[in-house]
Amino acid sequence: MKFGVLQFFSWPERRVDLPTVYERALQRIDIMDKTGYDAVWLAEHHFTTYSVCPSVHMMGLHVANRTQHLRIGTGISLAAFYHPLRLAEEVALLDVLSGGRVNWGAGRGFDPTEFAAFGVPKDESAARFREAVDIVLAAWTQEHLNWSGDYWHFQDIEVLPKPVQQPHPPTWIAAGSLEAVQWAGARGHSLMLGPHSHYTDIARRRELYGKELEANGHTLHGRDLPMARLIAVAATDAEAESIARRCAQWLVGSYVNATKASNAAAVATSCRDASGRPLDPIEHYLDGVVIHGSPERMLDQLQMLREEMYLDYLLCAPLSHASFMMFTE
Repeated sequence: MKFGVLQFFSWPERRVDLPTVYERALQRIDIMDKTGYDAVWLAEHHFTTYSVCPSVHMMGLHVANRTQHLRIGTGISLAAFYHPLRLAEEVALLDVLSGGRVNWGAGRGFDPTEFAAFGVPKDESAARFREAVDIVLAAWTQEHLNWSGDYWHFQDIEVLPKPVQQPHPPTWIAAGSLEAVQWAGARGHSLMLGPHSHYTDIARRRELYGKELEANGHTLHGRDLPMARLIAVAATDAEAESIARRCAQWLVGSYVNATKASNAAAVATSCRDASGRPLDPIEHYLDGVVIHGSPERMLDQLQMLREEMYLDYLLCAPLSHASFMMFTE
């Protein structure tokens, strides 16, 4: 099993100054570089304390300068909000300056505030995202780019620099909907799943993805499929559950609220127990979203998830610094 970290830059209740948030995250990244993690995946968000990292590419360059072994993942580049040529240039430049250590993760985004502020109609966002991904890959692999699509048109553009990794950096699609899973599978893109879905939903999406790959002449063989899971680790199960519950309350307040109606609807739909009865969102997180417990219980859960949700690349999002340290140890 491979291990990566989905690195948020959360600022809950603004309890410390913002530079401290960044410095603590970078200290954890230094530890990741020395302890066998595959990659740090940097989370991009805008206009929210849920994660204060509006440029994963700029942050990625800073991480590259501090590390030697760790791969640098974008988890994710919100491709619908970028001009695709600028996005291709920035990720390629990061790949060059990091010595070819980029994992490119791309996604559509989910936050209505972001769509409104960037002037991207939400009903166009999926199509814009998909065309942007196609353009980025074409810009990396073609000497001169000619493109005529629904949203962008280019003629004889030489996009520089080209990435160090050839034909391009390994690429993942973050899929929060069944349609996105199907599109990724049909196009042969690798998939990134989580972190807010129940593990049974993740398993179903992984199965659907495998069927779409096979139906379109692609294979699962040789792919890393990161599955993001929130984690809380402590000396006892009770302590870990307390961390998980406290963080779940903050997550629901910042991620699922009146300003993010699509998130609230998605979580409400998925918040069901094994019998299909509605489940409180906090209990939903504790029931099958957050992996929490003592180190011994964590190990048991990882073994179970390896069997039940095909987990072979854990993309963990620690809910506290102590959880990160104990999990690493």
